[in-house]
Amino acid sequence: MIGRNIYQFRKKRGLTLSELAERAGISKSYLSNIERSINQNPSIQVMEKIALVLEADLNTLLETKTNTETKQQIEEEWVDFVYELKKAGINKEKLGDYKILIDFIKWQNSAIDK
Repeated sequence: MIGRNIYQFRKKRGLTLSELAERAGISKSYLSNIERSINQNPSIQVMEKIALVLEADLNTLLETKTNTETKQQIEEEWVDFVYELKKAGINKEKLGDYKILIDFIKWQNSAIDK
């Protein structure tokens, strides 16, 4: 996953494998192994060098695909929910009116759980 992230950032920046390796001060073969996930645990120092050259946030480079997919799925669910609200005629201004109902449902659920 880390290797794929590095590869994608490198391509976005228009850098070759050799250019990134040279600028980061690591060997081309080592960088290639990271990108191909042969070396799945590069040191934090190496990752910092790569992130610096790519002008990328280190956390973003380290983010796993699973986290990204989960975030995207959650965001899509919220977008779908908002569209359903709009189709039902509920706009942002009216949403506050439903807070009482939401609070009642929370209270009811907490009473059932006890």
